[in-house]
Amino acid sequence: MNTSALLPRLLQAAKTTGLTAWQTGRLFRRAITTALTAVHDVLQTEIQKGNMQLVSDFLANKALPAARALLLERMAARILVRLGLRGTLASNVVGWVLPLVLEQLVQVGRKTGFFHTVQTNTTVLEALNRLENLKQAVWKRLVPDAGSGAEVLPDDTPEPLLLPPHASPASQA
Repeated sequence: MNTSALLPRLLQAAKTTGLTAWQTGRLFRRAITTALTAVHDVLQTEIQKGNMQLVSDFLANKALPAARALLLERMAARILVRLGLRGTLASNVVGWVLPLVLEQLVQVGRKTGFFHTVQTNTTVLEALNRLENLKQAVWKRLVPDAGSGAEVLPDDTPEPLLLPPHASPASQA
């Protein structure tokens, strides 16, 4: 194949791939947000009903199989309704996004001590506040930059020179 004929095809493929990757990032955030909100809503409803132990057991993977299946069905149904997808695509998206969100919930819950605090005699209001904090921590873990454009600088980068608030560069000259 002629090199001159290959170049425009490569450029078109690069443009298409870049656009698709950009759109995928936006769609991924939407799917993750929807899944996290759906999981939070189901767990919040159970806590409001007084089933704090069930929520704790579910997240610690100690719940009975029937209770676990029921909660997972509720979560999946809420995700399907909120995403607005149909058919195989919807079940595929739920199939990969729900386990991802639940895994992050469990990891953050272990790290923050959510399970221990909920298993102690806490009120419903305290459990709901802790669940909201858990949701925020999981969101920060799933989408650490969330569009702020912040960058982590390497340790060997010199820190910028900061002047005291009362000193200006013109007054030092």
